[in-house]
Amino acid sequence: MAVKTTTDQTFEQDTQQGVVLIDFWATWCGPCRMQSPVVDALSEQMPDVAFYKMDVDENPATPQQFRIMSIPTLMIKKDGQVVDQLIGYHSADQLKQVLNQYL
Repeated sequence: MAVKTTTDQTFEQDTQQGVVLIDFWATWCGPCRMQSPVVDALSEQMPDVAFYKMDVDENPATPQQFRIMSIPTLMIKKDGQVVDQLIGYHSADQLKQVLNQYL
């Protein structure tokens, strides 16, 4: 399953069911560019998790609502509720371990 894009307008609807990982990123962010292929690869390996990306420059309202100050930030929601938030680069193994807690 590929990583989808979410926006301020679609965020709540996109992330209200099941286990969802949202990658908050920006084009100018070096660590975000390192994190992106890891998230892409995991989206293929973990079909029970929905993966989304949100560009914080194009969609400032949602990051502000959740007080996201650093990127990349990886937010995990389960059935619409935030259950975890990871700041900075994380390896595929680290992310799998965290996500498996919520499946």
